Amino acid sequence: MRVLVTGGAGFIGSNFIRHALQVHADWYITNLDKLTYAGNLENLRDIEGDSRYSFVKGDIADRQVVDSLFKENHFDVVVNFAAESHVDRSILDPAPFIDTNIKGTQVLLEAARHHGISKFVQVSTDEVYGSLGPGDPPFIEESLLQPNSPYAASKAAADMMVRAYCRTYGLPTIVTRCSNNYGPYQFPEKLIPLMITNALEDKPLPVYGDGQNVRDWIHVEDHCRAIDLVIQGGQAGEVYNIGASCEMKNLDVVRAVLGVLGKPESLITFVPDRPGHDRRYAIDATKISKELGWKPRYRLLDALPELVRWYRDNETWWRRIKAGEYKNYYEKVYSRRSASVTASPKGK
Repeated sequence: MRVLVTGGAGFIGSNFIRHALQVHADWYITNLDKLTYAGNLENLRDIEGDSRYSFVKGDIADRQVVDSLFKENHFDVVVNFAAESHVDRSILDPAPFIDTNIKGTQVLLEAARHHGISKFVQVSTDEVYGSLGPGDPPFIEESLLQPNSPYAASKAAADMMVRAYCRTYGLPTIVTRCSNNYGPYQFPEKLIPLMITNALEDKPLPVYGDGQNVRDWIHVEDHCRAIDLVIQGGQAGEVYNIGASCEMKNLDVVRAVLGVLGKPESLITFVPDRPGHDRRYAIDATKISKELGWKPRYRLLDALPELVRWYRDNETWWRRIKAGEYKNYYEKVYSRRSASVTASPKGK
């Protein structure tokens, strides 16, 4: 099977590519990534030589690039991870989120429609549902979309475009909405890797507001397994929520990180809350569990010591990111290759 993974140099996308190549010997994966600030090819250094993997630098919102790629490769499946995803950045400047998350998704959908894709998986977020109160039941697939940040609004709009292409054109699309991910290779502006790396450097750990915001945490490997099952058995036109039923307050997560590292809580620094900060997210994953047999294998507090160990063992990786040095990796490795390289799977 030929699979186009967009945004595969990012955190979740790179973990999914690695998972797919390990589990499916007959999958050939093309990674299309613009390599913005969060795209890091060092995340995939260990599979660069795999004959079933190819990388193409490009923007999903560039119709010419996307259409050429589809013409050359005859993809069976598209998994769209590509997105601007950091809420704080969307508050500072929503425009890139509109370009990538909405326009880019539509460009991919149009190419998929014209080139006979058998399945289009849109990787979305629980943030499209908005915020829950303390006693509210978790979000289900039929919950109203009530996004509260420019990022969440752009993802909700993309989800609706995916739905429209399914209903109007018969394109076999599926939307997945996942809770907060954690795991290796996560860009260190996100909560858990920021807390781990700052604590390792004995720097302040900034916590928004009172730290009582609640998130449902899922290990990225569990998320990748869920998407794999959706590709293989998910029904066109459906939405699947993916969550581990692991709700924790942000402050408790930070304290847990400090506990694993043996660092003092005096490193915690409360900072002014972000505008429109959602108070609580929670996901009901009953549907994907019943229909596809998926269940999470990890719990955050159990997985945290191993995750901290990973960041200890990969200090060079995250220090290069914090210093901005990782941005030169593409030029060093890929600029020496022919500019005419396409995404045709090697060995096919």
